[in-house]
Amino acid sequence: MIGRMGRSARIAGAIVLVLAASAALLAYLGYRQVVGGDPIFETDPPPLPAWIGSDGRPAVLVFSKTSGYRHVEAIPACRAALEEIAGRRGWALFATENGATFRPDYLERFDAVFFNNVSGDVFTPEQRAALRAWVEVGGGFVGVHGSGGDFAYDWRWYVEQLIGAQFAGHVMTPQFQTATVRVADREHPATRDLAPSWEHHEEWYSFEASPRRRGVRVLATVDESTYDPSAWWGWQDLSMGDDHPVIWSHCVGRGRSLYSALGHQAAAYASPEYRRVLEGAIAWAAGLEGGACTHPIAAP
Repeated sequence: MIGRMGRSARIAGAIVLVLAASAALLAYLGYRQVVGGDPIFETDPPPLPAWIGSDGRPAVLVFSKTSGYRHVEAIPACRAALEEIAGRRGWALFATENGATFRPDYLERFDAVFFNNVSGDVFTPEQRAALRAWVEVGGGFVGVHGSGGDFAYDWRWYVEQLIGAQFAGHVMTPQFQTATVRVADREHPATRDLAPSWEHHEEWYSFEASPRRRGVRVLATVDESTYDPSAWWGWQDLSMGDDHPVIWSHCVGRGRSLYSALGHQAAAYASPEYRRVLEGAIAWAAGLEGGACTHPIAAP
């Protein structure tokens, strides 16, 4: 009897391993369907409309290039939301996936740069230098979801200074869950028009450490008691505890940066709450609202 029970336990364990391996393989294959090949680096920039940066309207550069995971549904949904916001606010908006747009004479015509689920290695060294210099002398950056969702970065300044936290993983039990977002700052333009909390359906990101430790201005957190913060059927604990920031802002030199971990699915960009976040984030990054930036990020 004991021998048969032992064999049954081993068989059950083997079945679990096979199922886990199969799930991992399927996840990988699905991942490869939306991930490109080797990075491609553009050297010729697209022509900019003459009115960008010259007609008195605040100008926003929306960038959505990917060489890693591509959020095929979220990217166009986010762009449509930004176009609606820009049209209503009277902002000039230029969208591109051409990395050569990041050069000094182009960037100086914009008030804010918005990274729409950018992933992977997308810039040449010269393009990296142009973005860094533009931000550090006063440019404004906003990034959403996949723009801070790579497991590793070759460009350390980007993740350590511009984003402010290293992605550790996202929930998988299930991948998309409804949880409670709690507003931590009722004065920032990105969150001041929100209720104290709202319910949001998301692929919840976790980070290696809370960016609050580095002095950022935490704008919203997710309540881990309202969802399962684990991956792979509980094999990976992604909980961050009582302090799990999902939206924050900070200063980078004389520039501004705001990152939101929300926005994997297209539906997120139809959420009235999230649209308010995006609108206020851009207004703050462009220096239109919110006063001076008061939270410089500390070295990691």
